[in-house]
Amino acid sequence: MILETVNVGLMQVNCYILACAQGAQAMIIDPGDQYSKIMAVLDKHKLKPAMVINTHGHYDHIGSDDEFGVLVYVHKKDLPMLVDARKNLSASFSLAYKVNAEIKTLEDKEIIKLDCLELEVIHLPGHTPGGIGLLMKKPQTDILFTGDTLFKQSVGRSDLPGGSQQLLEKAIRERLFVLPANTKVYPGHGAATTIGREQSSNLFGL
Repeated sequence: MILETVNVGLMQVNCYILACAQGAQAMIIDPGDQYSKIMAVLDKHKLKPAMVINTHGHYDHIGSDDEFGVLVYVHKKDLPMLVDARKNLSASFSLAYKVNAEIKTLEDKEIIKLDCLELEVIHLPGHTPGGIGLLMKKPQTDILFTGDTLFKQSVGRSDLPGGSQQLLEKAIRERLFVLPANTKVYPGHGAATTIGREQSSNLFGL
């Protein structure tokens, strides 16, 4: 399996590229910016983009969604953010971006499949109404992409439009901290961590 992290944009978003092998189709998680930088990694492994998955609808995570010419996945509650520049916050930076690609909405517990890859959608409201985590079910079961919900020794902001601190903490405690302690956490920004490490040392005392 190929798992590459590409740091993109002014906000240094972690864009993740997943594929089963060299020359295969690829999942692209949160391609927020710098399309050419992401394509360089795809080309290095001779990968073909097959889908884009957004962990949530903020502009710094969706800014290159249209560039790959593939279907874009997002939770149904964040769909409005992809098509409204005010809601995805790009209008605040005079960018007025909205996704024009075909969009497929996701539900909690839905499985996204591509070749040998299977990711389970975990709905994590709090940072945004439709924030999600992506728990790998195949070919491994110890990898979790958390978007802007859970970081190394931190949690996502809940003070932006549509956010809720109560829902964010509930999602982390009830949906993420029930996973095995050795589950590797790949967040939307910053360094990777594990569920066990965040259970014992997250600065927000969850």
